[in-house]
Amino acid sequence: MEPDIPRILREVLKDYALPWDGDHGVAHWARVLENGERLAKATGADLAVVRLFAVLHDSRRVNEHGDPGHGARGAELARELRGLLFDLDDPRFRLLHRACAGHTDETTHPDVTIRTCWDADRLDLGRVGIEPDPQWLGTDAARDPEMLKWADGRATFGVIPQLVRDEWGIDLANLSRTRRGRAAGW
Repeated sequence: MEPDIPRILREVLKDYALPWDGDHGVAHWARVLENGERLAKATGADLAVVRLFAVLHDSRRVNEHGDPGHGARGAELARELRGLLFDLDDPRFRLLHRACAGHTDETTHPDVTIRTCWDADRLDLGRVGIEPDPQWLGTDAARDPEMLKWADGRATFGVIPQLVRDEWGIDLANLSRTRRGRAAGW
């Protein structure tokens, strides 16, 4: 059974400390999800883990800059939500937990699902003015020039994937500047 991402997002965003439309917010999560889905087709990564990673890896950041420990905090949120909002068996959950906890500090991992998660995130570095460097990507699919161009272009121009509004029910373009989402009834 696939995770109910909109339901998980509602829970995540209740305590999200940063602006929903910030560098590490909802549009970033959606681009990471779409990057991960594309990569998983080529890598064979576990799609449920990739999707959960996309919405949890930065979910407990407390600032937009250096934020030591934010990956571990996201991994612990995944632990809290497991069994309540999604189900993964132990081996798959260990992949999700490790992917979230290590996404900032680790460079590579033997498991293709974890590498796919990290690549999906690293392909979105253009949002903060950093061009993804193929030497730091762990999969051939992420190093593919067409994938790099597609993902980096979307990140650089701050594309808000359509799924944010259509599937997740969040209109980032019209959020209140005072609480970025609370006013939208979330």
